[in-house]
Amino acid sequence: MFSKNLSFSSVKTHTFKLGAMLLCILCLCCDMPQVYAQEGPADTTALTNPEWPLDSLGRRTPRGTVEGFISAVADQDYTKAALYLNIDTTLVAEQEGPVLAQALQELMDRSGKLMPFSWMNNTYDGITDDNLGPNLDRVGTIIINTEEVDLIVEQTKDAAGGPVWLFSSQTVKRIPLPVKENTAASLVDKVSPEALEEHKWGGVPVGHWLSIVLLAVIAYLLSKGIVAFILFLIPLIWHKARQETTAGILRAFALPVKLYLAVWLFVFASRYAGISIIVRLRLSELTVIVGLVAMLLLVWRLLDFLSRFFERRLSRRGNQAGLSAVLFLRRGIKVALLVLGVILALDTFGFDVTAGLAALGIGGIALALGAQKTVENFVGSVTLIADQPIRVGDFCKVGNITGTVEQIGMRSTRIRTAERTIVTIPNGEFSSQQIENFAPRDQFLLNPILRLRYDTTPDQISYLLKEIRSALMAHEKINPKQVRVRFTEFGHDSLNLEIYTYVNATDYNDFLEIKEGLFLEMMAILNASGTSLALPTQMLFLSKDKGYSSETGEG
Repeated sequence: MFSKNLSFSSVKTHTFKLGAMLLCILCLCCDMPQVYAQEGPADTTALTNPEWPLDSLGRRTPRGTVEGFISAVADQDYTKAALYLNIDTTLVAEQEGPVLAQALQELMDRSGKLMPFSWMNNTYDGITDDNLGPNLDRVGTIIINTEEVDLIVEQTKDAAGGPVWLFSSQTVKRIPLPVKENTAASLVDKVSPEALEEHKWGGVPVGHWLSIVLLAVIAYLLSKGIVAFILFLIPLIWHKARQETTAGILRAFALPVKLYLAVWLFVFASRYAGISIIVRLRLSELTVIVGLVAMLLLVWRLLDFLSRFFERRLSRRGNQAGLSAVLFLRRGIKVALLVLGVILALDTFGFDVTAGLAALGIGGIALALGAQKTVENFVGSVTLIADQPIRVGDFCKVGNITGTVEQIGMRSTRIRTAERTIVTIPNGEFSSQQIENFAPRDQFLLNPILRLRYDTTPDQISYLLKEIRSALMAHEKINPKQVRVRFTEFGHDSLNLEIYTYVNATDYNDFLEIKEGLFLEMMAILNASGTSLALPTQMLFLSKDKGYSSETGEG
């Protein structure tokens, strides 16, 4: 199996230590069959040269050559298997081809590491950017005399000029003959009863099939024991692992690490025991799938843990909008993980997912166009949650609507007005409007204008300024540094005194109570001064016209 690196992040600082510790465990799992520079997702592009007739042995592509060779040796048809080798007849007699094919199989059985069929290139040209040359592809490794040797296939031409891929002449030259004299018997051959070695299934002794099942069970049980021991040991060494947050992350890692470690142990043990390459290749896709499941399961469980963690925090704060967003994002990411898992699984088994991805892309565009408002409202919800200009229970003004926020959902926000009606505003529209939130204010402005009669004397005005200022500064809910009382204007029908100060209150009812008391006290000061507030007045002037002057007329 071929592994790929994965990095993790956690919510709190101390969880980075835990991630580093568990990452060491995953690093042990990275000794899977070697990943080469050319190895990547299989190029499943359809054969693009229809002018070449099909090769009867299926050797037009690197994958076809390896599949054909493994199928031939499974049938013990070594004469046919020799046709997949590029034999230099100047060094080796052509009749030794079957012997070389059998020798190559035995080397693969004992030390071979081949990539899964679905990961091998399936085009006429092979991989051209692997630094091996335009006509060479690496498909695995074998060990010869304690040295790891690359298994290379190379492109040749048939009589019609079509491409034919064969195990390279350089690889064939390095096969020692006879192999049985150069290598010891495998472990599985040593311990298997003779009856199981004599009877074969699919060209492989029955003992190998039974051994692979036994190794799978042992690998899982061993990995389960190792993970359980580590989970028991970590809290003893690291006391923070006993906390709920850290313990939750440990539980999220447990099953994926167990599966991944089991796969690594299984692959290592099957190669060490000398299980036939035929059996191992037929199970290689399954080991890759289990590894992918382990990785996706880790993301899935971490997602569950993090979402529950944020759910509890948002519930305690009463943030229903944030809670809705977390649930929505969790469902969306899980669906994406399932789709990704299916795509990777199909790709691993050799199915062409390119057309399916293109169809999903077109369908996604059509869905996005049809759900523009839904997406706009979702983005608006994210904006409201991130910026938090309002919260449930806040009294606010949005546009020309004033009321109390009752619910912030994923699509819309509900406001109860003073008329006790409910106004529902789509979040896309809500987030784009000017929002005035009255809930966060810490003070209320008190700014009345006292309009005095025009017959009020300067002494009376001085008395009023002094007494009102003293009353405000003595009040416990008024900040003395914010008090301003001034004679500001000669009005049309009054002399105006402006009072400007702030009341230290957060509740509107408390403010009204303080305001009421201050106004009563100001009325008492007015009565004591001997003057009063001016009433709206209008002056009417009457005059009698003397008429036309006779003197002026005579002149």
